[in-house]
Amino acid sequence: MDTLEHQSCPLCHKKTLTLTEEETDVPFFGRAYLFSMRCSSCGYFISDIEAEQERDPVKYTLEINNESDMKIRIVKSSNATVRFKELKMSMEPGSSSTGFITNVEGLLERFKQIIEQERDSNDDEDVRENAKRLLKKIWKIKLGDNNTTLIIEDPGGNSAIISEKAKVEKLKK
Repeated sequence: MDTLEHQSCPLCHKKTLTLTEEETDVPFFGRAYLFSMRCSSCGYFISDIEAEQERDPVKYTLEINNESDMKIRIVKSSNATVRFKELKMSMEPGSSSTGFITNVEGLLERFKQIIEQERDSNDDEDVRENAKRLLKKIWKIKLGDNNTTLIIEDPGGNSAIISEKAKVEKLKK
């Protein structure tokens, strides 16, 4: 792992930013580079993942219909769009988007945290009730009682759903 410390943070401009680059081998995906920036002063953080080999734009679709699907490995780059179709929720690429390696359960957990934050900080009762319904759906999906479709679209080809269940196709521009 390569590390550069005491760099200037783009947010607070203090020299407390640490840059890291780590090379890793992701089974069934190949060699990849994990990049991150973390500021110990203001908490700024961003990360990304990039495949060693250039890849074509890709779309992955995965039908999640049982508890064992929670263990399926996910590689998501900062340029990827991630959607849970039946939940009508998505993560879009943008300045706050990060790349990461997780599994389906970890991805659902990220969505769950966003919904909990919305539920706890919003005064609108309709928004809070909708958040409670979504949290219940996520809980049932994790248990294998509800089905959903996970879709990942990555124009850079640096994302993947690592499972024989996943449908892979070229992303149409």
